[in-house]
Amino acid sequence: MSWSWRAEDGGDADLPAWSMMQNERLIPRRTPESRAVSERVQIVMDLTSRLNVLRHNDIETRMAILGEILGRPAPETLTLYPPFFCDYGFNLDFGDGVFVNQNCSFYDLGGITIGDRAMIGPGVTILTAGHPVEPARRFDGITVARVLIEADVWIGANVTVTPGVRIGAGSVVAAGAVIAKDVPPNCVVSSAGYVRRRELTALGDLDGMR
Repeated sequence: MSWSWRAEDGGDADLPAWSMMQNERLIPRRTPESRAVSERVQIVMDLTSRLNVLRHNDIETRMAILGEILGRPAPETLTLYPPFFCDYGFNLDFGDGVFVNQNCSFYDLGGITIGDRAMIGPGVTILTAGHPVEPARRFDGITVARVLIEADVWIGANVTVTPGVRIGAGSVVAAGAVIAKDVPPNCVVSSAGYVRRRELTALGDLDGMR
C-alpha cells in the first residue's frame, strides 16, 4: 500500500486562522497506513543522510536528492543549505524563491506549505505531528496537522513552529520564538507563544505610496 496524503487533503488554505487546528487527524497505530508511513520515514532518513554529506558546491546532486525526498523535482528557484532534515518529503511544498538556511528540520507528515519568497533562518524546526494529549490515548497513534507559511514570511534562527499553525504573509518571527498559535499577516512576533510587537506595511500598500 502506498500512502501519500497531501497537505491540501486536510482542508482549504483559505480557512480562517482560528479553524486550522480543526484539520488535525489521527493516524492509528498498527494499521496499513501507519506501516506505510514508517517505511517512508526510513527511506527519507537514508536520503537526508546522503544529502548531508555532499560537498557544498555539489548543487546538482543536492537538487537531485531533494527531488527524491519530495517525490518530484525540487523548484529551480529553491535555495536550501544542508544539513537538512525531514521525515516524509511528499507533503513538503515550496513556493518560488524560497531560501532555507542550514540545519533546518521540516517534519512534514501533516503537510508543510512554504509560500513564495519565504526566508527560513538556520536551525528552524517545523513540526506537523504529535500524539494525543490525554494519557489514556497517547499511544493510540500519531496526530497530524498542516503548517502553512504564507508568502514573504521571514522566520529567524532557531524558531520552532508547532502543528496546525498558519503564519500570515509578510510577517517576521524573531529568533528563538516558539510559535504555537496563528500569526497575523504583516507583523513582527517574538518569544514563547509570541508577543505582537508592531504592524508592518503590506507590499500592496507600499506600491500605492510610491
